[in-house]
Amino acid sequence: MPKRTDINKILVIGSGPIIIGQAAEFDYAGTQACQALKEEGYQVVLANSNPATIMTDETMADEIYMEPLTPEFLTKIIRKEQPDAILPTLGGQTGLNMAMELDRRGILEEYQVEILGTKLSAIEQAEDRDSFRSLMYELNEPVPESEIVQSIDEALDFANSIGYPVIIRPAYTMGGTGGGICETEQELIEIVRNGLDASPVNQCLIEKSIAGFKEIEYEVMRDGEDHAIVVCNMENIDPVGIHTGDSIVVAPSQTLSDREYQMLRNVSLRIIKALQIEGGCNVQLALDPYSFDYYVIEVNPRVSRSSALASKATGYPIARIAAKIAVGLTLDEMINPVTGSTYSHFEPALDYVVTKIPRWPFDKFHAANRKLGTQMKATGEVMGIGRTFEESLLKSVRSLEICTNDLYLPNVESISMETLMIRLKTADDERLFLIAEAFRRGFTLEDVHQYTEIDLFFCIN
Repeated sequence: MPKRTDINKILVIGSGPIIIGQAAEFDYAGTQACQALKEEGYQVVLANSNPATIMTDETMADEIYMEPLTPEFLTKIIRKEQPDAILPTLGGQTGLNMAMELDRRGILEEYQVEILGTKLSAIEQAEDRDSFRSLMYELNEPVPESEIVQSIDEALDFANSIGYPVIIRPAYTMGGTGGGICETEQELIEIVRNGLDASPVNQCLIEKSIAGFKEIEYEVMRDGEDHAIVVCNMENIDPVGIHTGDSIVVAPSQTLSDREYQMLRNVSLRIIKALQIEGGCNVQLALDPYSFDYYVIEVNPRVSRSSALASKATGYPIARIAAKIAVGLTLDEMINPVTGSTYSHFEPALDYVVTKIPRWPFDKFHAANRKLGTQMKATGEVMGIGRTFEESLLKSVRSLEICTNDLYLPNVESISMETLMIRLKTADDERLFLIAEAFRRGFTLEDVHQYTEIDLFFCIN
């Protein structure tokens, strides 16, 4: 299908400032999108409040507005520039939320601005916890036992009925903002209160905890003609219970059998087609390490931080292709600009291992709570590529720039055995080095696995 010729000017919404839970990965996506749209001959208007990005360089767009990303300022930009369309799926959660708010206020209809790529109905179905759960039931896909709540009393009633621990997931937030795992009623009250405040629609999903399951991600692409491919699958070394942005992630997955890989791959493709997402999509799944049982955790109907990792790991330009899909092109007619010969409908194949390690800001915020959970605390990440998991892991460690070139930290060596065992059970930013220290002190593989619930494969390596 040829690109659309009925639109000329496109407004791209950026991700805003770099904050905890949202770093430069969205600048990478937005830059690719602007370049792709200009390459196709469209006039690009960019709105992004962050001057410290490549996206806001004067060569990236025809008009650049470094203004606060609020509905009021975006309305002024739309009124002045009169764009034909808006592309919100490449600016993280900020871009999605702004587009949905503009639609709710009637701004897009008033100025006849079309939303490109994934339709708002699909975004709402993926982001709204109740709608997403209903869709999973229709597809006969398993989701953890859960309840949608809009008050603390509703949350308490459900938690008391299924028992603790439970996981809180606010709707329409990024990086797990406002969420967490609750072991007690007091923790539930505090986290639900924060989650309801953080959610733009005052909605939280309370679900039965499946902490300890393997967390697997699939980065999927789909176009308007229903062609869909899996760009990359990734395995979180840390089990469910720690946000993927705070987890060490390896691509491709290392511990899945072919049956497990194909099962979860088919689930991911089925979900993106049911949602009718046009562009990139991240599907997060939980797999029982002792059976073939799995749960669908959530879907990000946009280019995400995992998209940046998958794109760099595979060489497949996800954001660039997603932008071209948004203007009508299809996977089977676009040449992959990296290979220059294969079409974008071909799935990448890796004969190497990529490991991502988050970079936390605790060296700057000494008094911060270093405990990791479902709310992301990292501000960036590093990536290493090697022929083996060990090689890529150590390359990533060296890239962290934390004054070590291997799995050793001086402050970890000095802690007591009791403290070591406690910290192994409760994940923090030094867990990787704590595991290495445990082995140096004579812990067995089974000991470390029992404390951390990390797969034995990663412990052996």
